Amino acid sequence: MLTNLRQLSRYRGLIQTLVVRELKARYRGSVLGYLWSFINPLLLLLIYSFVFTIVIPNRDPLAQPYALFMFCGILPWTWFSASLSEASNSLIANGNLIKKVLFPAEVLPIVTVLANMVHFFLGLPILAAFLIWYARPIDAIQLLWFPVVVFVQLVFTTGLALILAALTVHFRDIRDILSNVLTLWFFATPIIYTWMMMQQYMGYLNWNPFTHLAISYQEILFFEGPFGHWKWLLALGGVSVLICLAGYWLFDRLRDSFAEVV
Repeated sequence: MLTNLRQLSRYRGLIQTLVVRELKARYRGSVLGYLWSFINPLLLLLIYSFVFTIVIPNRDPLAQPYALFMFCGILPWTWFSASLSEASNSLIANGNLIKKVLFPAEVLPIVTVLANMVHFFLGLPILAAFLIWYARPIDAIQLLWFPVVVFVQLVFTTGLALILAALTVHFRDIRDILSNVLTLWFFATPIIYTWMMMQQYMGYLNWNPFTHLAISYQEILFFEGPFGHWKWLLALGGVSVLICLAGYWLFDRLRDSFAEVV
């Protein structure tokens, strides 16, 4: 496993090429092309804002303006959920590549995570525009934590993507189960509500890894005051490294069976 893990750096060019191919394929044939990377998060923001300000108004004073609060969590969640959904099917959809002897199969789930990370970055200008529009003050020191949160999410998501990609090859039901799990996971994460509203349930929410990512994004970008969740974030970073290593170990153990199944 360690030998294969060290060789990942040799596949940088391949990963970059596949990420570009993935991004081009996603919008091939569309009129607006890459503009959808900006339009999609904006439409998502408008839809959720309509639902939770008009249909089911959220009157939590700590979450106002609500559209901005929600977008701080929705944007990274979209990266996370899309990465896992696509990674679970990445080996099956690329069976022709898997059957090539020298092709490193592990790059496929990694590519899905990185491609969705690019979409996350493309959505950040929309978030920045809303921060300016609402004149939200951002502490420059706290903003230095933003790349750390992104990196922790990248490692955590990559670990889960490797696990799901490897297991879905053998258990196709995972794809259908995953969509329901992600829906439950979303509502179990303080994204459309503040964690302060659910303090009595924080003992349970703390077991949700994405809780700490969501709160970290919100404290850095939305809430005023010090970034008090940094200890939880660093703890999640350590756990994420272990999950990533465990995911790669599982992937490496099942590698030889992929070509036979897909």
